[in-house]
Amino acid sequence: MITMTALYTVILIVALLATAIRILREYQRGVVFTLGRFSGVKGPGLIILIPFVQQMVRVDLRTIVLDVPTQDVISHDNVSVHVNAVVYFRVVDPEKAIIQVEDFHAATSQLAQTTLRSVLGGHELDEMLAERERLNSDIQEILDKQTDAWGIKISNVEIKHIDLDESMVRAIAKQAEAERERRAKVINAKGELEASRNLLEAANILSQNPQGIQLRYLQTLSDVSGDRTNTLVFPFPTELKHFFGGAGSTREHDA
Repeated sequence: MITMTALYTVILIVALLATAIRILREYQRGVVFTLGRFSGVKGPGLIILIPFVQQMVRVDLRTIVLDVPTQDVISHDNVSVHVNAVVYFRVVDPEKAIIQVEDFHAATSQLAQTTLRSVLGGHELDEMLAERERLNSDIQEILDKQTDAWGIKISNVEIKHIDLDESMVRAIAKQAEAERERRAKVINAKGELEASRNLLEAANILSQNPQGIQLRYLQTLSDVSGDRTNTLVFPFPTELKHFFGGAGSTREHDA
């Protein structure tokens, strides 16, 4: 029969093994401290620690998705907007991530919020709406430089939404409508200019050939005569008499 002493001994051994053995997955690393001093980064796999002498802090190396809360931003042209974003980062140096900063997740979140306000506040509203890719790149570069001392790599930053006040939305709609009207007028003016150039060229060609003018006159009469809804009276140019007379003389001469 097992005595109580032997039972306590078995329980003690199991407890010591439970505190001494750690298993880390492929995406995990363990920052080990011996009597409070950093002694190395271990993992993945089976890790054996000295009970009551060594402690280990687990660090996840996978990419972390950080949702940046909505920030109130005043643009460079004094427009108030509400902006939120998402930041993708991961730990590349577990030692720095544990030793250099108390909570790297919270620190990265706070830094992302202040950087978002700082970068967007230096641009006008039109730039925020039209150059979002460039702003994402600028924020990512600034964050990556500042978090490098923490062993953090900022892989990507994406601005999700830029919300405007209702009055500003109406103003932008009016501006867009005015811009469309301006473009329509420019296109219409270019069309009229091109048409006038073509008419001038045609007039120059016809002026060099009187018979061409007479043929054009006859063609116009033919086009107008197809419309039976109106009655039109055209003067008969005397030049056409000479034109037909010349044509008849030519036929008689050929005969």
